[in-house]
Amino acid sequence: MLELITEPFAFQFMRNALYAGLLTVVAASLVGTWVVMRGMAFMGDALAHGVLPGIAVAFLLGGNLLLGGAISAAFMIAGVSLASARSRLGEDTAIGLLFVGMLAAGVAIISARGAYAGDLTTILFGDPIGVTATDLRNVAVACVITVLATALLYRPFLVLSFSRAKAQVLGLRPGLAHLAMLALIAVVVISSFRTVGTLLVFAFLVAPPATAALVSRRVPVMMGVAMLIGAGGVLAGLLISYHYATATAATIAGLTVLAFFLVLTVREGMAGLARWRVRRGESDAGWSEAPSG
Repeated sequence: MLELITEPFAFQFMRNALYAGLLTVVAASLVGTWVVMRGMAFMGDALAHGVLPGIAVAFLLGGNLLLGGAISAAFMIAGVSLASARSRLGEDTAIGLLFVGMLAAGVAIISARGAYAGDLTTILFGDPIGVTATDLRNVAVACVITVLATALLYRPFLVLSFSRAKAQVLGLRPGLAHLAMLALIAVVVISSFRTVGTLLVFAFLVAPPATAALVSRRVPVMMGVAMLIGAGGVLAGLLISYHYATATAATIAGLTVLAFFLVLTVREGMAGLARWRVRRGESDAGWSEAPSG
């Protein structure tokens, strides 16, 4: 039994995939907790798509993929801010328009090259078992940046998650805090596209923190639980993909989503059982208090 777990990690490429996945989980869990608390899942998904044109251009030109993704993410954030501030459109509408536009632009750019299907699959769904030492360093740097930013901006992020007005009153500059949060989401997405792809990184941003929110209320606890759930998904996903030849990134992402529904089912089942016991106790009490004869 132990050999089934240890055997895959005798290979360097599997160890690289594990390290990159765990680093991604740490960064995504920290940022994803704020995403879930603020209801920013749609924005997170849009940014995961929004980096595609920049990565695609850099990929085709042989340039730096991280720089291309960063430029594309900056354009996406600026476009959302401009469209929502300078028009009657709500932020969700602006996000939706840029979401579709950026995805279409990325696919169109990649389609200009002959190896369209293979290139698009790599960018969208990642290649965890192809992670190199350079990719690993990039993910590690992004993880350090995310940890430091979360520690430094913890109070503004926390207050902003509950009330933008209160953050303004306390002088926490909610506008800048919001932009910083968007920048951190972009950092996680850009640094993780080799690990889980620009589409599937969204699962890391949302699923583990959402699952943690079902079982914890304090933000630090949510972050810790999210990391444990994400780490379990990475380890289990790598083992399953190795032994059963499934798509690695999709397996990892799917397990994190499955964990959410399993925890939700168990929680609802326990709550239902507790309600049934309360009703049964009230019913028994009613029968015992009823007058006899």
